[in-house]
Amino acid sequence: GWLFWRVMACGRRSGDRKRQVILFILCVCVCQSGAETLRYSLPEEMERDSFIANIAKDLGVPLSQLAARKARVVSEGNEQLFRLNQNTGVLTAKESLDREEICPQSDTCTLVFKIFFENPLQLIRGEVEIRDVNDNSPVFPEKEMVLKILETASPGSRFPLESAQDKDVGINGLQNYSLGPNPHFSLAIGTAKDGVKYLELVLQHQLDREEQGELNLLLTATDGGSPPRSGTAQVRIVVVDVNDNIPVFERETYEVRLAENSPLEQLVVRVAAADPDEGSNGEVRYAFTQTSERSRQLFQLNPTTGEIRVAGRLDFEEAKSHKMVVKATDGGELSGHCKVQVEVLDVNDNAPEIALTSLSASIPEDAPPRTVVALFSVRDRDSGDNGRTECSIDGDLPFSLTPTFDNYYELRTNAALDRERTAEYNITITATDWGRKRLSSQESIFVQISDVNDNPPEFTQEIYTMSVTENNSPMLRIGSMKATDADAGINARVNYALVRQESKEQPEVSVNAENGDV
Repeated sequence: GWLFWRVMACGRRSGDRKRQVILFILCVCVCQSGAETLRYSLPEEMERDSFIANIAKDLGVPLSQLAARKARVVSEGNEQLFRLNQNTGVLTAKESLDREEICPQSDTCTLVFKIFFENPLQLIRGEVEIRDVNDNSPVFPEKEMVLKILETASPGSRFPLESAQDKDVGINGLQNYSLGPNPHFSLAIGTAKDGVKYLELVLQHQLDREEQGELNLLLTATDGGSPPRSGTAQVRIVVVDVNDNIPVFERETYEVRLAENSPLEQLVVRVAAADPDEGSNGEVRYAFTQTSERSRQLFQLNPTTGEIRVAGRLDFEEAKSHKMVVKATDGGELSGHCKVQVEVLDVNDNAPEIALTSLSASIPEDAPPRTVVALFSVRDRDSGDNGRTECSIDGDLPFSLTPTFDNYYELRTNAALDRERTAEYNITITATDWGRKRLSSQESIFVQISDVNDNPPEFTQEIYTMSVTENNSPMLRIGSMKATDADAGINARVNYALVRQESKEQPEVSVNAENGDV
């Protein structure tokens, strides 16, 4: 005789599928990168590990969530300046912060950081303003300045002096100058268009070399701190005999535009001063005065020809302009002055930099569209269009890029995923700037798709026909069935069982749950 029966093959975790789907839907509602910004301030020169804020309290996040969601702080730039304690939620400064070192020549010093959370991905922007402390005194470039002035110089004549420098800013920066009491000179303080104060010595009364051949004046620079700090320099006036003419420059101000990638020794400008005197009194030599140390490092002045050439690497991102004063002195020690203003032009010499901030190790194949996979930032140190960037994904992939803020992007899914069709993706992100000669960089992100139990087992045949002789021994193997499952791992393991039909006697055969043997 013949026996017929049906066998049901079940995935090991099919009973959990509904629960898994519900749980996953709750988990993948990824928080959008909020636009809120945390703002704090901290005086410079505080001790390391100084308290800045309680991030957990300010964000209203339970402390347990900080560790569970792997909260961390990332500073902009290569140096990480802050530390986040996941146990207390307290944000601290890793080291003592020196405003003059971090933000040189800047009136404000704001450090930007990001707080990152995972599970779900979330990004919070923060700022810490480093407040200036009056920890620097005004300093003159030279302790003594020597001026040689004709005894025939008329009252009202002006003579430039070297300015002092103060690394502090605002009220703590350089505020005023004063000149020690003397019968011949007063001090004139002017302010240039860029806000920098400049000094000139003004002759009030005629000089007489025979009466006094040399004068010593005390020049004092004072800041506005409480208490104020000051620095001094000696001004030595040497009264010289008549030398009819002083050197006169062709122009009062030389304005030059120069690309930031200009090679060393490139000619910037040639200043020229004429002196009609004869002999040594008409021979002119050139030198920088009232010029910052940084500008002296970047530019070289030929004392004989007046040629100014590039001596260092110009960087638009460091300084957009340089101002110099050139003094021309003849053999009789009379001098004239001119200004040189160099505008540095930006060149597209920096490719965009891609920094991966957060990446999900894997995403389930039933993740809904718009699920966040990764978070990254793009930075270009150039300016204008040279520093403006755009991002794209290579290839036709089920992913898209969503810009957030501060040049951050989210990599999201934009279509349904199927692990059985594609189990992993190697996504290449390209960042390109808008410069005339466009520069770009690439970053590869590897994304694995985790399996979800979304495929039922399938038998290799719809009907299996087997025969057995009567009077056989119990537990005799009479055949085997095979079912496969397209899922992976435990979701692909198959169990076999007989389907008992109502009103039917118990079948006289059994099936092995593991291998399908009958």
